[in-house]
Amino acid sequence: MQIHASCAARDGAGVLLLGPPGSGKSDLVLRLLDRGFTLVADDRVVIEDGHASAPAALAGLLEVRGLGILRLPYLERAELALAVTLGGAVPRLPAPARDAALGLPVLAVDAARPAAPQIVELALDCALGRLAQHAGAFAGGCAAELPR
Repeated sequence: MQIHASCAARDGAGVLLLGPPGSGKSDLVLRLLDRGFTLVADDRVVIEDGHASAPAALAGLLEVRGLGILRLPYLERAELALAVTLGGAVPRLPAPARDAALGLPVLAVDAARPAAPQIVELALDCALGRLAQHAGAFAGGCAAELPR
């Protein structure tokens, strides 16, 4: 299936960015690239068997508002590990949730916040079981437990 979204990956683990036009998907991908992520797809994402890729015509392209469309290094395919929704309400202490259609852990993030890239990076570490959380979106869902 092909959806309106963007995707970036770190160490092959993909983060799917979902939201309406203008919600900050491409901008957040750009900021994730500064944190060691790699572009997978911008604007349109092909999802097959839990993996994300770009449609052939858009592979390696990223729209940077105010600058234009750039060709960047990209990852041809990434295994999806996390869905992030942009453009909606962001609870202070969210409960664990999954995207019904994709079966991925899902987290709402305000893309305009300066900390948005760090929040996505931490959420990916939680989704992969690399980081434990005491309370919130991944509490009880991480492989490790915090010391008491």
